[in-house]
Amino acid sequence: MTTTEKIKVQTEAGQMMEVAVLSKRANAIEVLVGEGTHSVKCELTPSRNGAAYVGNVMGREIIYQKKPEEIQAELDAQHSIRGSRPNR
Repeated sequence: MTTTEKIKVQTEAGQMMEVAVLSKRANAIEVLVGEGTHSVKCELTPSRNGAAYVGNVMGREIIYQKKPEEIQAELDAQHSIRGSRPNR
């Protein structure tokens, strides 16, 4: 059973919202905002200054306050953990 990774993003109004991560790469994070039939996919990409990831959902900006270097470090750590398991 796999659990869906969730991250907290900030809306342009300053509210925090939890979204589901569909895919994560250093150059883009694809998330699912909302649940059920009202859910919307959104691609978060690094901001111009590289301080965060930004995306738009129905004309509204959302921000994930992590740098691409932090995401790459997370991905590298996950990969090294998966790679260290013995094959069955």
